[in-house]
Amino acid sequence: MDLDALAGCLSSSACLVTQTTSGFIIGMLLFLVAVGLTLIFGVLKVVNFSHGAFYMFGAYFAMTAYQLTGSFALAMLAGAAGTAILGLVFERVFMSRVYGADVLMQLLVCYAFVLIFDDVVRIIWGPEFKSMGMPSAFQVMPLFIAGGVVPPYYLLLIGVALVAAIVLGIGLSRSRIGKVIRAAAHNPGMVSALGINTGLIYGGVFALGGMLAGLAGALAAPVRSLTPGMGFSVLIESFIVTVIGGMGSILGALIGALLLGLIRSFGSLGFPLFTEGLMYLFMVIVLVSKPTGLFGKEAA
Repeated sequence: MDLDALAGCLSSSACLVTQTTSGFIIGMLLFLVAVGLTLIFGVLKVVNFSHGAFYMFGAYFAMTAYQLTGSFALAMLAGAAGTAILGLVFERVFMSRVYGADVLMQLLVCYAFVLIFDDVVRIIWGPEFKSMGMPSAFQVMPLFIAGGVVPPYYLLLIGVALVAAIVLGIGLSRSRIGKVIRAAAHNPGMVSALGINTGLIYGGVFALGGMLAGLAGALAAPVRSLTPGMGFSVLIESFIVTVIGGMGSILGALIGALLLGLIRSFGSLGFPLFTEGLMYLFMVIVLVSKPTGLFGKEAA
């Protein structure tokens, strides 16, 4: 425990800006993964334990596309689109067969594919660590805000995640498709009786969740090392985010992810050996005070 280092950072504007930015980066990446996870759970009522694999595939798809084309935009598109297609196929071929089954059965199927996907990555890209590298457009001087160092790529990452949050929130609340998705989450039988293909809705939601996780992986690729199994730690933290924010809540996923990112960033200064423990401790405190999470709703 090093409270002096934490106090010194809080009293320094430069350190405060740097650590807050780092916390936002962690939080925004977690949000993109967690919001897909909570969206799938909210509509399909399935805990997708294999969700972290889509984050991993998004990173590898983006790296491969960048190496082939040299275009960062195409790399992001490849990461998002590739995992959307993978998510759709995975849901239609495998997950659709365990809807309504015992939760243990769903978890076993998902965990089996976690291991399968990790081995697929090892076969295609190899077991060693990979690095995409920072795109040349962002290899520029960092910004200095109140003495703190902020790389321009961090601002892009935060901006993309915020745009995704806004589009997702408005789309689900105001668009016709969003209303159908919310109706399917509450009463799929009635939606099906109205002649709407619920299977198509489920597939689309799963593809959207996979796309968001893949986008997170693609955005993380320039600043993180790529390795088989890299999605598992992100998955665990995403579960913490959804529990803190409230299962099924997009706003809760955003707030929970930002809080968790800041806890990791500042906790690494004051409690370097207990950073992981701080996240779980915060989760316990939230659940004790509000079992449904910060923005969760009581079951009817």
